[in-house]
Amino acid sequence: MKIDFEKIDKIHFIGIGGIGLSAIAKFMKLKGKQISGSDLNRSLVIDKLEEEGVEIFIGQKEENISQDVNLVIHTMAISENNPELKRAKELNIQTITYPESLGVLFNDKFGIAVCGTHGKSSTTAMAGLMLDDADFNPSIVVGSIVPRYKSNLRAGKSKYFLIEACEYERAFLNYYPKITILNNIELDHTDYYKDLDDFKSAFSKFLTHLPNDGVLICNGDDENISSIQHKISNIVKFGLNEGNDVQVKDVEFGDGEVKFKVSYGDKDLGEFVLKVPGLFNVYNALGAISLGLTLKIPIEKIKESLKNYSGIWRRFEIKGEYKKALVISDYAHHPTAVKSIIEATKNFYPRKRVFAVFQPHQHNRTKELYQDFLDSFDKADMLILSEIFDVAGREEDKDQIVSSLNLVNDIKNQNKEISKNIFYAKDLMETRKVIDENIKPDDILLIIGAGDIYKVADDLVE
Repeated sequence: MKIDFEKIDKIHFIGIGGIGLSAIAKFMKLKGKQISGSDLNRSLVIDKLEEEGVEIFIGQKEENISQDVNLVIHTMAISENNPELKRAKELNIQTITYPESLGVLFNDKFGIAVCGTHGKSSTTAMAGLMLDDADFNPSIVVGSIVPRYKSNLRAGKSKYFLIEACEYERAFLNYYPKITILNNIELDHTDYYKDLDDFKSAFSKFLTHLPNDGVLICNGDDENISSIQHKISNIVKFGLNEGNDVQVKDVEFGDGEVKFKVSYGDKDLGEFVLKVPGLFNVYNALGAISLGLTLKIPIEKIKESLKNYSGIWRRFEIKGEYKKALVISDYAHHPTAVKSIIEATKNFYPRKRVFAVFQPHQHNRTKELYQDFLDSFDKADMLILSEIFDVAGREEDKDQIVSSLNLVNDIKNQNKEISKNIFYAKDLMETRKVIDENIKPDDILLIIGAGDIYKVADDLVE
């Protein structure tokens, strides 16, 4: 898709509070464009955009689209009946989706795309900070807020452009990177993909977007990645297993840090330290390390950058204390990610009680991955399951039959040991009430989910 942004003065964003779309809005504002946008509700992202001078409309109405708008960029979640989208088409204003707009900006650069079911945001942030520390002056778009930038965007001045490439509705097929980092493949977005083969086919197609001299950096331990057919000759594999180009060994989990050693081929790269928990973050770091090696960044610079990495918004984000318990907020919503973050927290704080609070995200995902969710909470000492978060535009009546209460009852039947320490909460208000009734000093209160459960964590540490 070709769009000449030099000829565009005013852009309106529908769904501007989205973590991806807001980054494009900021990017365009830095380029001197006049920006407006709308969303259904206020949020931290919306408040920040208003502080930066963006005109925001809460609620989506056709009168939000003025005749002097040159381009409308919208989230993929809106329907064709959206009043602003319909008005834009009536006025013959060009409309494109968020991934289409990102592709326009990205594809002319030396693009680096991070994809996979889990760890995209963290890997993108780790890799982006490493490139920044190594003076690559990159542009970065990440699906979270990076503390150093206080933003989901870093607008750099070099040819390097690093993005988080989401697979939902095959959005990443709008991107043509020079380097792709592929973390893992596990079925998700079950409202769109019919099965694992369909899901894998999207990644297989995305890999064809690499040029002949492009590089694939991937998790060599992941069987679903290994099963994808491709014709890429330049591959760097990372992982725990023998045969990986970048291999990790001697992983040690301690109080507040993870230490591990890495080899690259026959070369010992020494010890690395992370201040974020979990084996999954070691894998995320391996993706960043492999990128650094590919771009010939000095190994000590890579080590220093990773050691200074402190996490990102809603990815094991330490919020503060409530009643002398440490409050941590995390975005995990897939059963594998939920299980991993609880286990990682237990390893990180081995002498503490882990009090997990989880809000499932989307009825369809909960229904389709139900059996996996039943096994996700074994390491929690206390557990609250708040009612499922409805995702606007992605829910169907047939999926409403499942509830968090079903999960609670089935987990109790399956695991008698946790039965006295698991609670159902019908909404966020009741979730807060159950927390207050059961929290103890020195607990680790781990609040998990991709919906609005983060508000509970925010309210507790105000």
